[in-house]
This record gives sequence, structure tokens and C-alpha cells, in this order.
Amino acid sequence: MPTTALRKTAYDMALENFDEAADALELDAGIRERIRYPERCLIVHVPVRMDDGTVRRFEGYRVQYSTARGPSKGGIRYHPDVTLDEVKALACWMTWKCAIVGIPFGGGKGGVTCDPKTLSNGELERLTRRYAAGILPIIGPQSDIPAPDVYTTPQIMAWIMDTYSMGKGYPVPGVVTGKPLEVGGSLGRNEATGRGTFHCITAACKHLNIRLPGATAVVHGFGNAGSVAARLLHEAEAKVVAVGDSRACVLNQGGLDVFNLIRHKEATGSLAGFPGAEEIDTDEMLGLSCDVLVPAALENSIHAGNAGKVKAKIIAEAANGPLTPEADRVLDAAGAFVLPDILCNAGGVTVSYFEWVQNEQHMTWSEADVYAKLEDVMARSFHDVLEISRTRRVRMRTAATMLGVSRVAMAAQVRGLYP
Repeated sequence: MPTTALRKTAYDMALENFDEAADALELDAGIRERIRYPERCLIVHVPVRMDDGTVRRFEGYRVQYSTARGPSKGGIRYHPDVTLDEVKALACWMTWKCAIVGIPFGGGKGGVTCDPKTLSNGELERLTRRYAAGILPIIGPQSDIPAPDVYTTPQIMAWIMDTYSMGKGYPVPGVVTGKPLEVGGSLGRNEATGRGTFHCITAACKHLNIRLPGATAVVHGFGNAGSVAARLLHEAEAKVVAVGDSRACVLNQGGLDVFNLIRHKEATGSLAGFPGAEEIDTDEMLGLSCDVLVPAALENSIHAGNAGKVKAKIIAEAANGPLTPEADRVLDAAGAFVLPDILCNAGGVTVSYFEWVQNEQHMTWSEADVYAKLEDVMARSFHDVLEISRTRRVRMRTAATMLGVSRVAMAAQVRGLYP
């Protein structure tokens, strides 16, 4: 990785992307000033009674970046490296992401600085409920709707929904999405991010005349999004030659059996030791020649120090911010076709919207309905971004940000400035 002195924060990168799009749009200075910054940033004190009786303090955040197009929407992550700057960046990207796919939400994000792997189930529940109580004044089905993100789960969403509902005196399933089915979750939600990524890859392969059956793929990150994308690529007869997680990267040039790989990860907690594959390091995996590279881990995985080694034709960002701006420029110059995160991984928020609609209408859709609607949204959004990229002669990330920013700007302009 680059040295700390030279490294930009995620929020720096988000603003850099915004400014590039705003310049290309020649955005009105007043509108630009209004939508460039978050509307609200909340920092909450989260004291938790631990299992041993001691009280430990955590810090939590909730950022509402924009409500110009509707309630703010975005996940909550539990991770030791969560910072306010990171949450602001993620909320910023969520704003453009919701606008790109045409759903009537603004952008939000939340997080707690903690290591959930070190907490018992009881400690995790108490932390979640205390954090939920802290952000209670600003969340709600018509104001701000959280969802799962890194190291948060449907169970954690259920605890937040219950905490909110206890204060209201009646169940409010629409306050969060990504819940278990038993309390208003949507069929198809668990696969949404990976499935949306797969639909973007399919559209990109068609655009570039790459035949998906037989195409080679590398997936970096094997959580929910990465494992689903890898499985769907495998089912489409693409050859997934390498996969990596936080503990190991495995390679088989003849193609990995993704179904067995998923079972191995579930059984052992890691990709390490998978039979019939050799272990390689992360940079070696990212530098493999392939048709499709899916960065599905955390931010800044591909940076100025390793971008020059990347040889993939298509880079499908299933994670948020996996490429630094410097890496973006290197890959653009090399002719790589980058599917930016605010388009590529928007399947998650799209099906979150579907869940919210079902909750608000007291309805349940079939899995087939959810998947069909998701495919329509992702295909349409890909072509909307591609059209801007072609007509304005800009890279796909700039085109996607231009589309999102222009839709938010239009909403802000139409609504006017109060008072």
C-alpha cells in the first residue's frame, strides 16, 4: 500500500469523483455547494456492558448525505477501522448510487468502530441496541433506512427494527432492510449485491464482445457479494481461476469448483487448504491475466502500487471504493473497462428498496419477481451509464457519477431552497 503520508482518505476520493463529474456537468455553483456535503453527521457514544460485568465504550456514526430524492438509505458496518470520514464517503457514494438506479432514496451510511469477531452474541446484541437507541432520533421508514454492510447481519437488522419498534409501540418493519424473512425481509436480498454485479458483468461482456461461457474470472473477496458473484459466474460457465479472502488466495488455472469452495469456506472459515488449488499472495492474484476481475473486499485494494500489474479486461467493483483514483487512472490508460461500484454493486440497495416497498405495502414478492425486477434495473442502469460514457467520451466511473449527480442536482433544483 502507499505510505500513510500519501494516502487519501475514502472521503477525499469521494469528493474527487464528485468534483470531476460536477466539472463535466458544468454544475451550477449554488447547487454544487448544496449537494457536495452531507446534510447531517451524527456521532454517538455507545457504552456496552460486557459479559464480565465491565462497561466498554464504543463510538458509532450515522451520516445522512442527501435527502433530495427521498429518505436516506445505506448500510451499517461494524469494523475496527470505521471512521467518520469513511462513513461520509460511503454515504456520498450511496447518494449517487441510488440515483443511478432510479430508486427514490437519498444516501446514508452508518458504522460502529468495533471488532465484532471478539464480541459474544449477547455483547453484540447489547451494542446494537444501544447504537440503535443513539441514532433513533434520525432514522425511520420515511427519513433514513439502515441495512447490513460489512460484518453486520440480518439478525443485527432485526435487533435494530425491534429497538425502534419498542419505542413506537408497534412493529415498524420498514425502518431497516436486509432483515430475516420472519420479520419482513425480502426473498432474494441475500444475493442482491452479487447478483447485481453479475448482471453488470454480463452486460459488459456483451458490449465488449466477450463470450461469458469460457471467460476467465478472478474474485478478490469471498464474503456475501464475492461468493455470490463467483457462483453465478461459475453457473454461467465462466472459468473462475482464482479467489481470495482475508486469509488466503487460491488458484487453479483449470478453474475452481466454486460450489465446493463455498462449502470449504463454510466448514473451515477460510479458503486456505482448498484441495486442488495452490495458494498465492494477493498482488499475484490481482495481477493474473483474466477477462473479469471482481474486487469484492474492502476499500483501496487496488492502488498506485499494484494497479500497473492488473491485466483484467473488465473490473467489476462489487466492493465500495476498491480502486483509488490513482489506480483508476492507471487502469483507464491501460484500456481496462471498469464497472464502478456506484453502478456495479447497486443490486444491494435496489433489492433493499424492493424490501421497503413490500413492507410499506404489506406485501410479499416471490424470489422470481425480485430477481426479474433486479435484472431489469441493472441492465437499464448499465446502458444509461454507457450512453453517457460514449456520448461525453468519459470513463464509466465519471459517467456513472455524472448520472447520479445530475439526478440529485435536478431534484435539489426543483425542490428549491428552504427557507
